Amino acid sequence: MVQMRVLADGLRFPEGPVAMNDGSVAFVEIERGTVSRVAPDGTTTVIAQTGGGPNGLAVGPDGAFYVCNNGGFLWKEVDDKLHVLHGTPPSYTGGSIQRIDPVTGEVHTLYDRCGDVKLCGPNDLVFDAHGGFYFTDFGKTRARERDIGCVYYALADGSKIVEVIHPIMAPNGIAISPDGNTLYVSETETSRLWAFDILEAGVVKKQPSLSPNGGRLICGLPGYQRLDSMALEASGNICVGTLITGQITVFSPQGEVSRQVPFPDANTTNICFGGKDMKTAYVTQSITGKLIEMQWPEPGLALNFSA
Repeated sequence: MVQMRVLADGLRFPEGPVAMNDGSVAFVEIERGTVSRVAPDGTTTVIAQTGGGPNGLAVGPDGAFYVCNNGGFLWKEVDDKLHVLHGTPPSYTGGSIQRIDPVTGEVHTLYDRCGDVKLCGPNDLVFDAHGGFYFTDFGKTRARERDIGCVYYALADGSKIVEVIHPIMAPNGIAISPDGNTLYVSETETSRLWAFDILEAGVVKKQPSLSPNGGRLICGLPGYQRLDSMALEASGNICVGTLITGQITVFSPQGEVSRQVPFPDANTTNICFGGKDMKTAYVTQSITGKLIEMQWPEPGLALNFSA
């Protein structure tokens, strides 16, 4: 039986874990509107107040934190469990990409639009070796309509943002293969994992004959399961948070499901890897507000930047 340790509890819908070099783990609390950090002894502190709905988190080439802010959700709390509701809160004004100084906690908005198109609900991001980052825009839902999703590429200094993939249905998790040549994107509502060949920074090969979004289908899960964010093993396998069934699903690049690791929370949303051997996994349990630490059977892929 896999041994799991609750590293932090009482969190307000945690996502976006990032393993830090000092052994701590940074993450967002979406409902609380913060970027937070938990030390190895379980002490949790707030790094920054972002407002809105901080969703994805990553360390950039300058050592700063970069946040996908979805602009906020509607919430319902039942028996100390937080649930995201359909719809958009009255306070919503749009989505954004934010840069956070890890020392002072200062928050700066880098992007809130791409040209004339406003960001709706940025969800997750990943930095490439060049120092730019791809990010998903999940969009927002309203009473009888929802946004069409998009994937963007942007530079960390705020000087450039371009559209990479559109249309795409509810894009959530995003990652880059170990060789840097493939971009992976998960769709939440379709439970599909897509791959796009990277031609150059911010440009992917699109194959409209294969799909509406131009990507290659890696795999789709049966039944009612929903895909969330992801991290890669060093081998290239893709580990994706799987909602409803409460698992981390591990896909091979060829589309085989090699294993599904169950967790006690139906909203098992994110995973990241850390430790000296990269075999310590940190997994967010969003409804119950926990961050889980456990040993993973394979080493995770080291990200391009850390702090």
